[in-house]
Amino acid sequence: MDRPHLTNAELAVMELLWQHERMTARQVREALYPDSEKAQHGTVQRLLQSLGEKGFVDRDATLPVHLFSAALSREAYAADQLESLADKLTGGSIAPFLTHLIAESRISRAEIERLRALLGDDATEERIDG
Repeated sequence: MDRPHLTNAELAVMELLWQHERMTARQVREALYPDSEKAQHGTVQRLLQSLGEKGFVDRDATLPVHLFSAALSREAYAADQLESLADKLTGGSIAPFLTHLIAESRISRAEIERLRALLGDDATEERIDG
């Protein structure tokens, strides 16, 4: 699914929601702006509204205080962004990204093993190690 890109401020809200299962707007505001002397209530409300409209945030309005939660996982968002980047830069191929991560030792041995398990291909071991 091709989801819209998140702004830095929206991504900061999503980071909080990925870390915590559910949060009130006040909890989001206090986490984002702990030392702010100015009220940031409107800013947080607009961010949560925008994220809801984009399909990133669910709102539970059954309680007196609305609770917000991530509508998709961090992994799902990252996968969408990686696919979008691959489409733009490499004609849709993820291989150059993986090759770079492996060559620059940015991917751990455990992550390589996980990729091997996902691929289920014994020949993958030769290509990655070779």
